Amino acid sequence: MHTSPRELVRWQFELTWSLFEYHLERLEPEDFLWEPAALCWTVRQQPDGTWVPDWADTEPDPVPVPTIGWLSWHIGWWWSVTIDHAQGRTPRDRTEVTWPGEGTAAVEWLRGLRTDWLAVLDKLTDADLEAVAPFPWQNDPQHTVAHMLGWVNAELMKNAAEIGQLRMVRAASPR
Repeated sequence: MHTSPRELVRWQFELTWSLFEYHLERLEPEDFLWEPAALCWTVRQQPDGTWVPDWADTEPDPVPVPTIGWLSWHIGWWWSVTIDHAQGRTPRDRTEVTWPGEGTAAVEWLRGLRTDWLAVLDKLTDADLEAVAPFPWQNDPQHTVAHMLGWVNAELMKNAAEIGQLRMVRAASPR
């Protein structure tokens, strides 16, 4: 049986998403802003109601522990920008990608990005996967669109594992 590169990437994405969905279905609103350590990155609600993520242009040492809220914003940020690149749109700046808030709002936002991503994947051909990736390597000829798709899968897998671990640690912690 022959599996095309596009089919393989799609299969890997769906597998990763199913593992992520396990945790998305079990998240409680209180999970999102729970701070598991003294040094955390989170999202903070501004007086106008918008949520702003903690950020540093140079990674601090030690690296702050991200909250589930911050991680879900981070997924939304890199995925939104990747979708922009894949669709040939001008990519949004990091500050233009706003987190919708904890609980159902964040989960539905992520599921909406999944739908948008599947629409991108469905339009690609195996030949498209051989083109130079527009992101995250800024048109480096050594990286193809297939690399970009693999990066999305890996980044989602990493962030999903982090969210899952935080969710389970919070659930097992005394309250």
